[in-house]
Amino acid sequence: MRKHILISVNPKAGRTSPMLRAEELQKRLQEKGFQVELGTDLSEITGKANELQQNGQLRALVGVGGDGTAAELVNRTEPGTPILLLAAGTANLLSKHFRWGSTPKRLVKTIEHGKTITLDAGKANGRLFLVMVSCGFDAYTVEQVHAYREANYRKGAKKGAHISYLSYIKPIWNSIFGYKYPRMRIESLTETQEDGETITEEARWAFIFNLNRYGWGLPLAPYAVGDDGQLDLCAMNGGSLFSGMKYVSLAQFGSLHRYLSDVKLKQAKRFRISNDSGEPIPYQLDGDPGGKLPVEVEIVEKRLTLITNY
Repeated sequence: MRKHILISVNPKAGRTSPMLRAEELQKRLQEKGFQVELGTDLSEITGKANELQQNGQLRALVGVGGDGTAAELVNRTEPGTPILLLAAGTANLLSKHFRWGSTPKRLVKTIEHGKTITLDAGKANGRLFLVMVSCGFDAYTVEQVHAYREANYRKGAKKGAHISYLSYIKPIWNSIFGYKYPRMRIESLTETQEDGETITEEARWAFIFNLNRYGWGLPLAPYAVGDDGQLDLCAMNGGSLFSGMKYVSLAQFGSLHRYLSDVKLKQAKRFRISNDSGEPIPYQLDGDPGGKLPVEVEIVEKRLTLITNY
């Protein structure tokens, strides 16, 4: 039986420091007879995870943080490494999707009695993501929130690096008045194709999902599942905040946004999103800044190994 468990703590995740809950998790797991190591050095702990996985000794690599923490662990570990989260981020989309919860007691039960599943992941310009990639207004906001957090962390503020939904108020306010909704071009590509069919000549909002999770549970891609070998695009062409509010309102009620003429949903294994304007357009991956367009996104089948309750 695999007895080694590694706990990787993101000290900047969420609203407050997650270290106390990480230490409680370590203690509870040790009481169950597991060999548990806890650390904050990503390179060190993921290197150890790869070694234990190759030797057939790793029971689980636990990330204490949010969706970005999980994505970072997957990017740094070999395929097949079993991963799960003790939710300590802001949105915690992945944790909510797999019902991991935020209490050490609950997660111990999952590690003890849960089952291992294999799912697809996405890849954007060479970097793996687990839930979604988006371009436009929300990526612009994520970029500003990240800059705010890093600036406070560099200043040495004890709680400056931790964010909550309140941390988004000022960046959203700035985005409302500062973002210009530049045009994007989206193409779907086959596995060997360099040029693809243009899905929409002009999109102002673009989301590509591996899992149907966004925000507080907004079903922008109602057909997205994590094991079908496909990515799900939701592209919207409205160039204003009012349009965004319309999309959100209709999506909340049975994904009715999909019936609008300026909304396109499509499945494909590869997408390319390029800048069709003169302004830089950011994209984000699982809630963390990814860079600027263009971005090529593809499915990586059976790349993700998780421990779940179902």
